Amino acid sequence: MISRFFCPSPLTFGATVELPAEVAHHAVNVLKVGAGETAILFDGRGGEWLATLSPAGKSSKPALYATLTEFNERDNESPLHITLVQALPASDKMDWVVQKAVELGVARIQPVMTQRSVMRLSGERATRRVTHWRNIAIAACEQSGRNRVPDVAPIIALPRYLGQAVESAAECRFICAPGATQSLRERQAPALPITLLVGPEGGFDESELLAATTAGFQPIRLGPRVLRTETAGVAALAAIMALWGDL
Repeated sequence: MISRFFCPSPLTFGATVELPAEVAHHAVNVLKVGAGETAILFDGRGGEWLATLSPAGKSSKPALYATLTEFNERDNESPLHITLVQALPASDKMDWVVQKAVELGVARIQPVMTQRSVMRLSGERATRRVTHWRNIAIAACEQSGRNRVPDVAPIIALPRYLGQAVESAAECRFICAPGATQSLRERQAPALPITLLVGPEGGFDESELLAATTAGFQPIRLGPRVLRTETAGVAALAAIMALWGDL
């Protein structure tokens, strides 16, 4: 299978670009690419480029150049524009959520801190973690064939997010709530962008549920079983894509 790499620099026909250092290290030392091999590059603006690779330098600090030879307008984006608003889970569970959400076709991920969030991040630690999640999103695009990288927004507190949601453009808003009476299957296919709100371990506080519904979030249930936070969002995304998208 041909390798796919994200290159943040704008790509143009015939250009020779140097790939980022971390990409070069992975390609040369892990994938063992050689001179003259082909790869696919994408810059996040849509479409992808066929390229001829030229490794250089030492294995301890390799460089990798790619000459762009052919453009393909292929676009694997979902017809649905979905934002996943995920309450921060404990440990490294958010890594898994980001990876699987991107593979399923989510357009944007908004991490939020809630009253029952186990993980608490702020300042430089929060910035580093968001950068880490953005790199996971890039890797998921490389693996899954997506040519547009979903945005992973900075972490904000849930009340602030809900305040912004009230003032934002029209969209269809769902909140995963085990006590809800309506399932996704019982709803009509939305004509608007979709936002899905998922709570933390232990669920939302009652005041948070009230604030979310006041902001237009409609409670939905995901079957008779209570799902873990890292499962709920991914399961809901898969259901939405299967019901109204391209799965």
